[in-house]
Amino acid sequence: MTETKNVKRQYYQGTGRRKRTVATVRIYKSKRTSTINKKEIDNFDKYIEDVFKSVGMDSKFSISIITKGGGFSSQKDAITMGIARALVDYDETLKPTLRKLGYLTRDSREKERKKPGLKSARKAPQWSKR
Repeated sequence: MTETKNVKRQYYQGTGRRKRTVATVRIYKSKRTSTINKKEIDNFDKYIEDVFKSVGMDSKFSISIITKGGGFSSQKDAITMGIARALVDYDETLKPTLRKLGYLTRDSREKERKKPGLKSARKAPQWSKR
């Protein structure tokens, strides 16, 4: 018979997506330096703090974030979703609160593809009747 030990997890992970951006977020209970794309951040930006403050966990965690693709705005949205999912991984009882605040809802809008015969997704070449 094998015994299972209660091993404390080192980190809790969440993945957030928005447009072409993917953000992998790890939250640590220990006090470490927080990083975004391997660059240290001293204090969290407002959009990161808002997720923690909404569930009453202001300065409990340090975070490590890696983002790929997209611009600043979509990275910001992907990070907030990743943090929310990591918090749910940490404590399942936070899920209804975060869902109600909209942090767990994926924004499914993507860039529309270019169609043949058009200049972009919807822009058509100039049309002359005669």
